[in-house]
Amino acid sequence: MRFDIFSIFPQMFDGPFSYSIIQRARETGLAEIHLHNIRDYARDKHHMTDDTPYGGGGGMIMKPDPIFYAVESVLGLEVSPEGYTAAGSAGRPPVILLSPQGRVFNQQVVEELGQYPRLMFICGRYEGVDERVVQYLATDRISIGDYVLSGGEIPAMVIVDALIRQIPGALGDPAATANDSHATGLLEYPHYTRPPEFRGHAVPDILLSGHHAKMNEWRRRQALLRTLRHRPDMLASAPLTDADRKFLKSIQSENDH
Repeated sequence: MRFDIFSIFPQMFDGPFSYSIIQRARETGLAEIHLHNIRDYARDKHHMTDDTPYGGGGGMIMKPDPIFYAVESVLGLEVSPEGYTAAGSAGRPPVILLSPQGRVFNQQVVEELGQYPRLMFICGRYEGVDERVVQYLATDRISIGDYVLSGGEIPAMVIVDALIRQIPGALGDPAATANDSHATGLLEYPHYTRPPEFRGHAVPDILLSGHHAKMNEWRRRQALLRTLRHRPDMLASAPLTDADRKFLKSIQSENDH
């Protein structure tokens, strides 16, 4: 899977993309990450990428031309006045603007974006980007949460990390992502490792029993309990079985008494 990231601070990615799962995926050829400095595509002698907003107001706005030139150059094409008609149309990869005004990133979006062999990310800065980038260049806008950051670089790191760990072979255990929080619509069950007792706190006996069917049942129920306590909103859309509903009903009945 290939990622093209456009930023005025590409050096910000050096650390996060040089360790652990992401670095291994790059070394083994499972993922390619190409960083592009938007300043390199500014055509004035000072390589300016921002300017004051028309109509007044505080802050600076990222200019459209360096961003357009950067994306067009990397794609080897020119964007028509109408822009891209749809994400990935005509073989073109989605061009995603990281913006607090975008749709909120979640596991469903991870699975959606994971279907593409190549993605492009534009990292905004300052007060935002010129609206013509939104209208005629970007094919999608994504936010990682309902808050504002200083730029799109950290959101790009988050999204790339979430996507790379879904690539087959990126993790040591191929099934490791199957029970992740949100992957099943629930929060993940608790984990324990050695020692079996620490400061008087013991590992649950069921996990030491070797009885796999009972361990799986315990884990499922713990996932349900954890979701009920911390993210009850998720239960409305989680794929629950009849046994899950019966268990949750018994817990709620106990709480009512």
